[in-house]
Amino acid sequence: MWGFGGRYYWGRKERRSDGTEGIVVVFAWMSSEEKHLKSYVQLYSSLGWNSLVCHSQFLNMFFPEKATALATDIINELVQELKVKPCPVVFASFSGGPKACMYQVLQIIEGICESKLNLDDCRLVRDCISGHIYDSSPVDFTSDLGTKFVLHPTVLKMSHPPRVASWVAHGIASGLDALFLNRFESQRAEYWQTLYSTVGMKAPYLILCSENDDLAPYQVICNFAERLRELGADVKLVKWNGSPHVGHYRHYPVDYKAAVTELLGKAAGVYSQRIRQREGESLCVQAGHDDVVEPINSLRKAAGASNGFRGVMLASSDDLLPTSTEYYGVGSVQDEGLIHLSDAPTPTMNAHGVLGQVLFDICVPKNIENWDIKSSSSLNGNGRSFSFRRRQAPLNPIKCIRRSRL
Repeated sequence: MWGFGGRYYWGRKERRSDGTEGIVVVFAWMSSEEKHLKSYVQLYSSLGWNSLVCHSQFLNMFFPEKATALATDIINELVQELKVKPCPVVFASFSGGPKACMYQVLQIIEGICESKLNLDDCRLVRDCISGHIYDSSPVDFTSDLGTKFVLHPTVLKMSHPPRVASWVAHGIASGLDALFLNRFESQRAEYWQTLYSTVGMKAPYLILCSENDDLAPYQVICNFAERLRELGADVKLVKWNGSPHVGHYRHYPVDYKAAVTELLGKAAGVYSQRIRQREGESLCVQAGHDDVVEPINSLRKAAGASNGFRGVMLASSDDLLPTSTEYYGVGSVQDEGLIHLSDAPTPTMNAHGVLGQVLFDICVPKNIENWDIKSSSSLNGNGRSFSFRRRQAPLNPIKCIRRSRL
């Protein structure tokens, strides 16, 4: 209890093929033992959830970096299970459990705290977190928290602590204040900021508290719930009057079980909605890819099936154009001064298609000096021909006289 680090174990680990819903990660309170968590493990098991229990040492609250190894082990244990079959994960924190370990787990998952874990593994765990349970938690991390905790009856297992123990505890607290006051304040701000950042996971919260709790004052927990609601979180706050610190389930088992059942049901629904959303996004991406590939393949097929243009014949009675048929694939001249596409067999590429129109616009100029280009009716009715006619220039008398002399 009084050292660093901690331990973890599976309270229940059944094969999920038998209808198990998910995993509850339990961050227990300091001084707790396995027998103290047995009733909670049985509660989660009765609702179809496995449980991974973490017991942290007391000094982790004051030196959170000492909890990094334990937090890393917890994440690795979850990754091994989630890689076999992903499922919803719920974090259940008791008393000082969030400060002693859970908030280190959250920082590693979010990439705030350096670790040797793979980023994809951290993302896998983050995507599976679907709910949060706070029982007698979170507690405000102040410099005298350790003194209050050490002297609390739930820790010493006695109603009134000895006077010597009180002196020792207050002396240790004063020494810590003198040495680490600034550090404690910065850790406190970082701690609350980390807890509030979990709103981005879009998972529901269940907060269980009592007005009779002196370690986790109701006003502190109520302010925490209100702040979560302001940030857009789904929060349910359950308050009792007569239960002590971490004693709500023992005093109000029916109400406690009903609240936990509701939260775990919400968590399963949130996780199912995430899965459907990811599947829908994958289908949209695949459909968009197919829409792009299909027209490209069609153009490739059209280009591959085409044999190209058969050739163009140029003919004119004027001395400005050659009169011989030297061009390959020449067709017959129908009208003097006209240029026709060859009346050879129609190529397999559709000239009226998109590719044919694009190639025509590129290959055939729209304006040749002193010539007009326009379409004319097909010779055979099978294809499309284009006529090229010279523009009629104004009558030149001198040119007429020269031709008459010739």
